[in-house]
Amino acid sequence: MKDFQYMVEQFADLRILRYKIDGFESLPLRQKLYIYYLAEAGLSGRDIIWDQNNEYNLWLRSCLEYIHGKIELSDPDFDLFEEFYKRVLFANGLHHHYSTDKLKPSFNTETLNKWTASLSKDQVDQLGCKDALEVFNRLSKHLFDNSHLSKRVCQDEDKDLVQNSASNFYKGVTQKEAEDFYKSQMDEQNPEPVSYGLNSRLTKDKEQIAEEIWKVNGTYSKAIERIVFWLRKAAEVAENEQQKNVIDLLCQFYEIGNLEIFDQYSIEWLKEQEGAIDFINGFIEVYGDPLGFKATWESLVNIIDQEETQKAKVISENAQWFEDHSPVAINHKKEEVTGVSMKVINAIMLGGDCYPASPLGINLPNAEWIREVHGSKSVSLQNISHAYEMASLTSGVIEEFAYSAEEIELHKKYGALADHLHTHLHECVGHGSGKLEPGVRSDALKAYGSVIEEARADLFGLYFIADKKMMALNLIPNMDVARAQYNAYIRNGLMIQLARIEQGANIEQAHMRNRQLVCKWVLEKGAQNNVIEKVEKKGKTYFKINDYLQLRQLFGDLLIEIQRIKSQGDYDAARSLVESYGVQVDKHLHNEVTTRYKGLGVAPYSGFINPKLDAIVNNEGAIIDVKISYEESFIEQMKRYNTEYGLLS
Repeated sequence: MKDFQYMVEQFADLRILRYKIDGFESLPLRQKLYIYYLAEAGLSGRDIIWDQNNEYNLWLRSCLEYIHGKIELSDPDFDLFEEFYKRVLFANGLHHHYSTDKLKPSFNTETLNKWTASLSKDQVDQLGCKDALEVFNRLSKHLFDNSHLSKRVCQDEDKDLVQNSASNFYKGVTQKEAEDFYKSQMDEQNPEPVSYGLNSRLTKDKEQIAEEIWKVNGTYSKAIERIVFWLRKAAEVAENEQQKNVIDLLCQFYEIGNLEIFDQYSIEWLKEQEGAIDFINGFIEVYGDPLGFKATWESLVNIIDQEETQKAKVISENAQWFEDHSPVAINHKKEEVTGVSMKVINAIMLGGDCYPASPLGINLPNAEWIREVHGSKSVSLQNISHAYEMASLTSGVIEEFAYSAEEIELHKKYGALADHLHTHLHECVGHGSGKLEPGVRSDALKAYGSVIEEARADLFGLYFIADKKMMALNLIPNMDVARAQYNAYIRNGLMIQLARIEQGANIEQAHMRNRQLVCKWVLEKGAQNNVIEKVEKKGKTYFKINDYLQLRQLFGDLLIEIQRIKSQGDYDAARSLVESYGVQVDKHLHNEVTTRYKGLGVAPYSGFINPKLDAIVNNEGAIIDVKISYEESFIEQMKRYNTEYGLLS
């Protein structure tokens, strides 16, 4: 497909890309059907993530869609409205997908009043309002009242994290009440604890605190019933019996809501290693909950990339070597690394919290005891990474922020290889490494747990990418690959990622906090020996690495401390480290980076349009083929999803 267009469009701070699935057309019908049913299950939960992000999001989406259909293209403010509407669609709600700040419209209340006045009586009724004025008043409050729903995930330790977060995981409870509730549920002596609160909303009514479980015949039932329907269809055409077993356990979990069943499902999912097709479907990551209990719903359907997986397999096969040679304390290492696997995959359908913004790698399950006893499964999304690379070839970002021509050349030669290898190390042996001390719970670090965990995995990858073992395993041709990755990591952590932060704001997102924490720490600790030098050239700031060997040692030193914090559940040390290095932004540098980045005309965030899968049916109603196409625009796909998978709105 030589004319495949990766870049679709750009608006606000977003680039919309496509990803390609090579070889789909030649798959056997049974595999196509398996993919199609899993994809339908993955799209059927679309409304769940919208509601989880904020209780008003589904109403807001319907309201904006009605208005979008009413505004004339000749309206002078049409483009302003459509851009805001597309930003909301991209973010799965009212809050920015990365910063979690409330999105701000460029139009004003007078214009909004004109638009809402044009809604039909039927549309007003569908929105649950008595007249268009009520629609305007409600919508105006959501969009323009800066004190209302200002932050989806509050990370300000001086505030009540629950009451100051707009996410829909808690209703009527304070942070202390939520923490006390789950503390009372936990059995500290249980070596195999469930992930308390993972699939529920915590509510308080007349002083009574209770959980609303997300399951069939519970909260989100209509969407979950559809998910289960398609999963059962997928089980009928699964590649092997283990896949059927995995799907059956997941369906049982959705039907009953019991977290012990979810753990059983996770263990069986780990065991399934033979099929070419795999999937993630469920309540998985807890980044959206300021307390780290509740999981957002996500889905990914993928097929293995056999050629790239053979390369990544080398890492997983040597997982014990990496663990044994890690610089961390002996009592924080696993004596025996089990069940660690690494696959390189091609995404086929993204859903929930994986869409439109997609991860580049995934390591699951998250339950620490399962990881220690049964291992973990790591995947790297090859076609997603490739789409990013193809779209960035002419962006000019590296040329703008790299210190020298040699650094630019090094990146062009080895940047892609270095980034892929670091992702493999991060996901496979990084997240899969280390162990907790006896009696320490995986949620002991509370709101700082996600940052510490991502820093731990990043540091593991950074430390080992510069090890001679990489060359011995034929993973890299020479140490220039490690140098390219060190350059890129420091550039991004100290400068480039600042282009994603609004002026005057601090860093909130866990991965961004992690990267700045690592970079600022090594910059400070290496200052005496000038390991990393802050340089000004032609009025612009750069960071130049002078000693790669010492930088590697610093990465190792920080890894030792980060692993100690996690292994001992040292909350105070985690808070101090994150708040000291990961949160505050250098305002002068921030302003400079923002100006330089804007001059490139490149949006700092990217997300994806899914391919469209169409079932071809014969006269008897049987599916005889599944066709794939890439023609949909961003807003066409979003509006189709709103209609076909709007099960809760």
